[in-house]
Amino acid sequence: MFTGIIEAIGEISSLVREGENLHIDVLSPFTSELKIDQSVAHDGVCLTVVDIKKDVYTVTAIKETLEKTNLSALQIGSIVNLERAMKLGDRLDGHLVQGHVDQTAVCKNIEKVDGSWYITFEYDASQGNITIEKGSITINGVSLTVVNSGETSFSVAIIPFTYEHTNFNSLDVGSVVNLEFDVIGKYLKKLMRSYD
Repeated sequence: MFTGIIEAIGEISSLVREGENLHIDVLSPFTSELKIDQSVAHDGVCLTVVDIKKDVYTVTAIKETLEKTNLSALQIGSIVNLERAMKLGDRLDGHLVQGHVDQTAVCKNIEKVDGSWYITFEYDASQGNITIEKGSITINGVSLTVVNSGETSFSVAIIPFTYEHTNFNSLDVGSVVNLEFDVIGKYLKKLMRSYD
C-alpha cells in the first residue's frame, strides 16, 4: 500500500527482455535502504525488488503489467517517480494507493497558470473507470485531486513543488501516463452494478 506522495526520482539504467518479462534496473537515491522482496512503486506501478547492486536495484515487469501501463515505453535514461510502501502507523498524506494501475491516459493539454499547471488527460472510459470532481486520482504514482471531471477526461492542478520533484516536469502533450482510480470509488461502482 502506498500514499501517492513521491519519495524520489529514479533513472532507468538498464532494460533487459527475458521472454515476455522486462527486467528494469533503476538508479535510486534510496537503493542502499532497500532489501530484496521489497515493494516499490514506479510511476505508480508496484514492483518487487529482485536484485541490488550498489546504487542500482532491479525489478521485473511481467506481460500483463507491460500491457496495462506505460512501462513498455521506458528507455535507458527515462525518469520515474518512486515511492516505497508505506509503514503501518505513518501519516497518510496522500490517499490510499495500491500500486495497481488500472489503465493509461494521454496528456491532452498543459496550461501554466500563475505559477501552477493545469494538466488535462484523456482516457478510455469503456473500461468502466470514472473520476469525480474533487475526488482522488493517482497519475504516475502521484496522489492528486480531480478538477474538471468529464466522461473521458479530467484535469489536475499541479503545484510548483510537485512539478519540480516528480516527472510531471517532463510531460508533453501526447505523453502516456499510468492511472490508478480511487479504490473506494471502484468498490462502490462494482457494488452498484450488482443492484442493476
